Amino acid sequence: MSVTHVAGENKGTIFIYALSTCGWCKKTKEFLKELGLEYSYVDVDLLPESEEDKTVEEMKTWNPTSSFPTIVINNKKAVIGFQPDKIKELLGI
Repeated sequence: MSVTHVAGENKGTIFIYALSTCGWCKKTKEFLKELGLEYSYVDVDLLPESEEDKTVEEMKTWNPTSSFPTIVINNKKAVIGFQPDKIKELLGI
């Protein structure tokens, strides 16, 4: 899986399953960048088909509806959709 890492302040592990064409995914990335946080993401739609299927199955463990963005925080909780307050709450900021 081709993961992109964005440098910033480490407030925990933040991983985003995103689509390159998704406006809410872009807003989520921008929000984290504005906060100056470190995070990683994968644009699922840009993966080769074999990797895309595997990645979607992995994402379904966090979000059975497979909607985007799916933000996984500290490998413990998932935030579905663009929810800045929920993200901040789970990160303790």
